[in-house]
Amino acid sequence: MHFSRRHLLLSLIGALVIFNALVWGALLPPPKQLLQTLSLESQSGPRVAALLAAYQGPLVLPAVTKTSGCAVNGALPDAACTPGAVFPDATPAEVCVPGYTKQVRSVSTKLRKQVYAAYAIDYPPPTGTYELDHLIPLALGGNNEAANLFPEARDPAPGFKEKDVVEVYLYGELCAGHVNMAAAQAQIAGNWMAVYQALSPTDIATLKAKYKSWSN
Repeated sequence: MHFSRRHLLLSLIGALVIFNALVWGALLPPPKQLLQTLSLESQSGPRVAALLAAYQGPLVLPAVTKTSGCAVNGALPDAACTPGAVFPDATPAEVCVPGYTKQVRSVSTKLRKQVYAAYAIDYPPPTGTYELDHLIPLALGGNNEAANLFPEARDPAPGFKEKDVVEVYLYGELCAGHVNMAAAQAQIAGNWMAVYQALSPTDIATLKAKYKSWSN
């Protein structure tokens, strides 16, 4: 009698396990499908790759030729003041480690004031109007020198929020092994808006929603 009750209990437990598996299997997609729903649209990749293909060989950035009288060019910095600068030894293996940017970020208040003064913008600016931007983001190997910093406005768009989208996208592509670091650095220093325009509206919306607190 005890043996029968034990088997009955085990049978009930087994039936419940199977029932739950069937129910949740119907409600949730398989893991592969779930990952696909979180991935970005494939058509953006080839368009961005075509842009980056123009950059071959080692990274070559112009020298700084002005340290005052700087003026932004739309959403881009003054190339004579802020041509971009990088840590020459940074590699994808290093920058793709979580926490990398916190370890290398180092911009003093003195340097912030210097950069804002070079662009004739009062420091500190009203909250939310500007951010001191790394032209080549730390996450892509950029450094903290004045040559890589400029006050970037939020408005009119495209502004720093849109550039953040480009930075996050290129960082993800770099760490996935889809883009070359030097090419990504050269493109974002030369014209980051071209990458933004190559992204699909769906990809842009996905990145903005997923990385609301992203900061370079």
